[in-house]
Amino acid sequence: MPRLPRLDIPGLIYHVIFRGIERKEIFRGDADFKELLSRLSSLAGAEDMKVYGFALMPNHVHLLVRPLKMALPTFMRRLLTGYAIYFNRKHRRAGHLFQNRYKSFAVEEDTYFLELIRYIHLNPVRAGIISDLDRLVLYPYTGYSALMGRTKYSFMEVDEVLLNFGGNLKGARQSLKEFMEGGVALGRQAHLLGGGLKRSLAKLDPESKRDLQAYDERILGSGLFVEAILKDIDKGDKGAQEDSLLKELLDRVATHYNLSLPELCSGSRRKVVSKARAAAVFNATKRLGTSPRVLSQVLGVAPSTIYDIIRLEKGEGELFQD
Repeated sequence: MPRLPRLDIPGLIYHVIFRGIERKEIFRGDADFKELLSRLSSLAGAEDMKVYGFALMPNHVHLLVRPLKMALPTFMRRLLTGYAIYFNRKHRRAGHLFQNRYKSFAVEEDTYFLELIRYIHLNPVRAGIISDLDRLVLYPYTGYSALMGRTKYSFMEVDEVLLNFGGNLKGARQSLKEFMEGGVALGRQAHLLGGGLKRSLAKLDPESKRDLQAYDERILGSGLFVEAILKDIDKGDKGAQEDSLLKELLDRVATHYNLSLPELCSGSRRKVVSKARAAAVFNATKRLGTSPRVLSQVLGVAPSTIYDIIRLEKGEGELFQD
């Protein structure tokens, strides 16, 4: 079966994994680890690629990233090609360094973001490289040391991650530590390494539809999240007519909520703007079939925000009944 093309939707979070060929080592010492981190630092940044977590293991690497201006394939090509050239020269070897293509999974943020923060950073503990969390915090080759304030990496979105654990820095780090401790006993969580959720009951009983959900091996999330992304991919640009209809709808939403159009499209988190944005997304997708990617660009928010609105069916469905 041919491999599906990788997803490349800016603004979504991706769990990325790449391995050494034949599972051989891709790091042979501290200098190699530092080289990859240096390349991450030069490529990633708040405007191009946000990095929320990473774990450098002897023969593989996990990343948790959000592509913005730089496409994920471009980022990965530059990172892996540059490092492979460095590694082969330094260690006097030839040939491929990495096994096949890197894997990347689009992630349903609300459900899996924190689970992946924990899973990725506990890799050295699960592998027996590090014995416990007290030693992990001193280990410089995962993002956990940066989240806990022991190491600084310019590319790590430390504050953004810690806000999920509280507004006070000390308290947030203590909550993060407790959350990590809760994951130590969970072991290898295979469901965090695969694609979108799939229900097996419908496959065992073809007559039963009740547990059947959309599935895609490139997506980690609920069936509704998978459906929203696949619809976004399949949706073509309808051109000027759709643009005109969308603008008319947005004008009506803005007027209904006593907002200007620029306010509606500002990406603001004000309660009234968030409510109006949800109404706009609900009506644009239901009535016009507008792509979530288009709505993300027009409304000035991340695609994940649009997907969340669609998934939770936030919005006033009766707003524009004819």
